[in-house]
Amino acid sequence: MNIYARKQRWKMGLAAAALLIVMVSFWYSSNLVQQIKQNEKQKVELWAKAVQKKASLVKFTKELFEKIKISETKKAELFAEATRELSKGDDLSGNQDVSFVLKVLQENTTVPVILTDDQDKILTKRNLDSALESDPVYLQNQLQIMKSLYAPVEIDVYKGMKQRLYHKDSRLFNDIKLVFDSLIKSFITEVAVNSADVPVIYTNPEKDSVIALGKIEYSEVDTPEKLKSKLQDLASQNTPIEIDLGENSKDYIFYAQSELLTQLKYYPYFQFGAIALFLLIAYILFSTARKAEQDQVWVGMSKETAHQLGTPLSSLMAWNEHLLSIGVDKSIVGEMQEDVKRLNTITERFSKIGSQPTLVLENMNQVLSESVDYLKKRTSKNVEYSLDLPSEQIVAKLSRPLFEWVIENLCKNAVDAMDGKGKIHMKLSIVPEGLQIDITDTGKGISKSKFETIFEPGYTTKNRGWGLGLSLCKRIIESYHHGKIFVLSSEVNKGSTFRITLKS
Repeated sequence: MNIYARKQRWKMGLAAAALLIVMVSFWYSSNLVQQIKQNEKQKVELWAKAVQKKASLVKFTKELFEKIKISETKKAELFAEATRELSKGDDLSGNQDVSFVLKVLQENTTVPVILTDDQDKILTKRNLDSALESDPVYLQNQLQIMKSLYAPVEIDVYKGMKQRLYHKDSRLFNDIKLVFDSLIKSFITEVAVNSADVPVIYTNPEKDSVIALGKIEYSEVDTPEKLKSKLQDLASQNTPIEIDLGENSKDYIFYAQSELLTQLKYYPYFQFGAIALFLLIAYILFSTARKAEQDQVWVGMSKETAHQLGTPLSSLMAWNEHLLSIGVDKSIVGEMQEDVKRLNTITERFSKIGSQPTLVLENMNQVLSESVDYLKKRTSKNVEYSLDLPSEQIVAKLSRPLFEWVIENLCKNAVDAMDGKGKIHMKLSIVPEGLQIDITDTGKGISKSKFETIFEPGYTTKNRGWGLGLSLCKRIIESYHHGKIFVLSSEVNKGSTFRITLKS
């Protein structure tokens, strides 16, 4: 198993482990959130039931209050009736029980009353403050208060003479009213500042006015449109609570899930996002570190190779000169000089790896033609080369030694893929972005899943080889020439086309 296959398996294994960890974490968090959500929901439902029960208590208190109010009004009316009967004088002896009438008058010990003539001159009073009832100013103030509260009961006294009976609520009634008002305020306050810690809005029966707010900013409901939208949102989460406080009208309490529950609802997704972000950052950092290490390996290997080639190359050049001087066949020496020249080019190539090469304008037609001519002499005679060049010259900025290395690598890989027999076609074209070179062979082809993989360092399909050729090509084209190299198309057992794009 080669290093690339092992690396791929490690990647897949680590990815599967990471995915498993994320899924377990996500499942556990979701399960925990669901439990908390259920507890929160029960808490809110309990609060809603408590609100309804307290609303029933408030309603009962109000009904009791209304009954006492009616009772006191009837007491005042009964007092007036008794006064009227007593004022009839002689008629009482024959038709009415005087003691009963007097008893009615005497037993009114709670309802404050003032009896006046038809000019509102005070004739008598009952159940007022005993310390102040002799003060005329106090009596007049009490009379005005009674006038503002209830209409007087008119009493026919004698031959068109009338008296008026004024009354007001008793102290007991006022105390009960105070308790009731306090209960209402307490109820509304407790709804707004609720123990369930949920956003809540208390509205009037028409649902167009806010009585109280809790856990909601007033700016969210400060217009009719905002209020309507907010109420619709709350109603979609929970059925509003009807508050029946009597008088044939119902207030409404709209409420939502607690803020904690809302946050917990999205917690697993935030957690998943955080884990994914962490893994992505870790992957980028490790990839960057790995690439930096690869760069160092490339640089070190290239510099060392160039250094190692330097000494025997100098020796070969000297031997060539010596062979010429002793009269060896010039054709043989010429071929050896060509190979020495080629070795010198290879040494130059390796020396440029790891440092940014200088790019100069080169005639692409000439570069490709010379590369093909060189390859024809040094590959199998069964490989047929063809070159399609435009009629006009095309120039591009290149590091010629490195670019020729790319062409050689691609063609040698093609020859290996064809087992030394087939066709290699090279086409140079002008495109809006610059220029492109297509190199097509009739070899074994590449499966689509490997289009990117073949450029990875260490990937090879050969029994022998380091798997660095295409990786080196990619580095030279993309890092040094700022172009692109990729598999344009391929079909298994029919051949492949590689494309290089450069800026002209």
